[in-house]
Amino acid sequence: MDEHDLRLYRHEGHLTVNAVFSADEMDALVRDIELWGESFLAALPQEQRAWYIDGGVSARTVLRKLDNPHAHRPSVQALARDPRLLALVEAFIGKGVSVYFSQIFFKPPEGGGPKPAHQDNFYFGPADPEGMVTAWIALDDATLENGCLYFGNGSNLGPVYEHFAPEGEPYNLQLPAAILDRQPMSPAPVRKGGISFHHGNTFHSSSTNSSRKWRRACALHYVSNNNHFAHPALPYDHSLKLEVSTS
Repeated sequence: MDEHDLRLYRHEGHLTVNAVFSADEMDALVRDIELWGESFLAALPQEQRAWYIDGGVSARTVLRKLDNPHAHRPSVQALARDPRLLALVEAFIGKGVSVYFSQIFFKPPEGGGPKPAHQDNFYFGPADPEGMVTAWIALDDATLENGCLYFGNGSNLGPVYEHFAPEGEPYNLQLPAAILDRQPMSPAPVRKGGISFHHGNTFHSSSTNSSRKWRRACALHYVSNNNHFAHPALPYDHSLKLEVSTS
C-alpha cells in the first residue's frame, strides 16, 4: 500500500488490499471457526435463533454470523495482532489501536442472505469518526456471485444518517431507501486472504449468495486508543475492547 492507495481510501471511503494472508492461513482459521460455530449452534437458545440463523437457507440450519470472535478465539486474537494487518490499519488511523467489536460472517451457499446498506459509525457512534476503520478479511474468495461487499463511493465524506430497523428485526439497522436512491453502490470483490478496508461513514452492503460456494469473512473493527464509542446505537459491552498495539 502506498500514498496513492491512501488517497484513494480517503476519497472513496474503502480500499481492497489482496494477498495479505495465504490461503492456508485462511483455511486454518475457518477450521477453528467451524468448531466454535458447531458448539455455539448446539447451545443457542431458541429466542436468539432468529438473529444468528441464516433465514435464506431453508434446507438446513446454518449460522449467519458469530459476534466478537476476538473475545473468544485465540486464533482471531492472533489475526487481529498480526503485523501484516496492523501495519495497514495504522496507516489509516495512526499507531496505537484496539479491536472494539468483531464478527464472523458465513454467507452460506445457495441462499446466504443479503445485508442491507448501513454505516458502521451509526452502529458504533465513535467520538472521532476518523479514528476507526473496519478490516473485512476474506476467508473465501468474495465474488459477485457469492455475495461480495458493495460500497457507496465517496459516502465517507458525507454525514452519518439516521438508520431504521424493520419490524421484528431490532438489530438489523439500515439506511432508508430515500438516502440510498441518491448513492450508487459499486461491487468490491476480494480474493481469499485479502482485506477490504472501509471508513465508518461509508455505505456498504452485500447481496445474496446465489452460488454453490461459501463466502465467509472476518470483520475486525479497529479504533484508535485515544478514541472510543461515545454514543453507540445498540448496547455495547466495553469489556470487549482488545488493545492490540500501542503508540
